[in-house]
Amino acid sequence: MALYERILVPTDGSEATDATLSHALSIAADHGAEVHALSVIDTRIVRSAPDDGREGVEDALESEAASAVGSVDEEAVGAGLETRTELRRGRPDREILTYADEEGIDLIVIGAHGKSPREKLATMGSVSERVVDGANCPVLVVRGG
Repeated sequence: MALYERILVPTDGSEATDATLSHALSIAADHGAEVHALSVIDTRIVRSAPDDGREGVEDALESEAASAVGSVDEEAVGAGLETRTELRRGRPDREILTYADEEGIDLIVIGAHGKSPREKLATMGSVSERVVDGANCPVLVVRGG
């Protein structure tokens, strides 16, 4: 049995995902693991939009999320790996942790954006930090710009 059979790559479509994905795909190839791409539509952002713009914001976020998991899927398939993609709605760290538990994920490979303390405060902390703190499996944090 391989050490890692299911690897989760949470993605928001940012440039940091590129570095994260190269690590995840390398590990997946070494272990013959299935790559799970997950993007979470942050409902806090949707709720904070003005009433008359809420639907447009949600549609835009859903489109970005679909594109993000599609990019991960394309890269993984190009590397000859099996993949699964999923979009969820909610708070990103909670949805990542729930998905990992539900799917029996063996490793989470997540990017860290290198936010300053002020940026972390403004965004209520770091998703990657909360995932590390709450995960029931190993987490590889790949530091991005």
